[in-house]
Amino acid sequence: MAVATTSSSSSKSEAGIAIALILCLSISKSCSTPSQGHFVEHVALFVFGDSLFDPGNNNYINTTTDFQANHWPYGQSYFNPPSGRFSDGRLIPDFIAEYAGLPFIPAYLEPANNEFTHGANFASGGAGALVETHAGFVVDLQTQLRYFGELENYYRLNLGDAKARQLLSNAVYLLSCGGNDYQYFGKPYTKEQYVDMVIGNMTNVVKGIYEKGGRKFGFVTAPLIGCWPAIRIQQPGHTCNEEINDVARLHNQALARQLQNLEKQLEGFVYSKFDISTSINDRMKNPSKYGFKEGELACCGSGPFRGIYSCGGMRGRKEYQVCDNATEHLFFDSFHPNELASRQFADLFWDGDTKVTAPYNLKQLFEGKTSTTSVPNDEL
Repeated sequence: MAVATTSSSSSKSEAGIAIALILCLSISKSCSTPSQGHFVEHVALFVFGDSLFDPGNNNYINTTTDFQANHWPYGQSYFNPPSGRFSDGRLIPDFIAEYAGLPFIPAYLEPANNEFTHGANFASGGAGALVETHAGFVVDLQTQLRYFGELENYYRLNLGDAKARQLLSNAVYLLSCGGNDYQYFGKPYTKEQYVDMVIGNMTNVVKGIYEKGGRKFGFVTAPLIGCWPAIRIQQPGHTCNEEINDVARLHNQALARQLQNLEKQLEGFVYSKFDISTSINDRMKNPSKYGFKEGELACCGSGPFRGIYSCGGMRGRKEYQVCDNATEHLFFDSFHPNELASRQFADLFWDGDTKVTAPYNLKQLFEGKTSTTSVPNDEL
């Protein structure tokens, strides 16, 4: 099946984009209503990646229900009808937008969205850095970059080069990628060769964003999904898949090195790296410490740990279970954290200390406070 192409976005209204952008950017810097007093100045947010960040783009591509979450019980804690987010509620970028004083960042492929004053979300559930990862069923990272290029052209057309460049250079760019790529690691590649390919593709996308004006980036590490319900259920004795975890650790070490290299190579490049892999593992091992009752059993699904990816009965398996209180379960379905976990992760990403988010946190990126010397977190 083919991924939605430029026809999904070519119908965007140039007039709508132009009016919203010009009104916002020409009248005031403070184009958004601050939330919780976090931040007041308008800095746009652009989001790339996978299901940890997808607000519903997969609703609008030619795919299967395995890669969609636009049915009950998804969204039950916040969205009615379900938005397409792989959660019972909001995701990390939703909370980051709130803390930055922005509205929800719209899914780029939703036909009704033609106003991207505050940014756009290109993320696609199931996507990877490698084009081959779930090819034909998701919007891969390179295609997400191409969509961003289309939006850049709209900005330049309607604002002129100078204002468009200003918007893009002031913006913050979030990326979540890698977890899906490592589900399918195997021959003929060594672990190191495979990681090099993933990091290489991610680097190309980061440089592509940089060439279009992007300077401030936020990255999450690759989760150690080998112990997640959907992976454990495939293992003999339902143990963790340590090979997947090992290659994810290699990814995180390589990502740390590459970001430090990019900081030296690209003038003005600054970044925040959030150690989501350790944060999830901590909650799996000590759920009660973080307000959860269950760290391994998913809320929605079937089989041991509810690890069969059957939530909602739309994925070829009609029988599934749903817990009474999604907030109590770290995992909402067999692959995805719940809304409470996403809020906790967003809090750490936003203003966590250098033990979890370094060399800067996102609050510092949004406020432009990146001139002080910070110590990067150790390779994970």
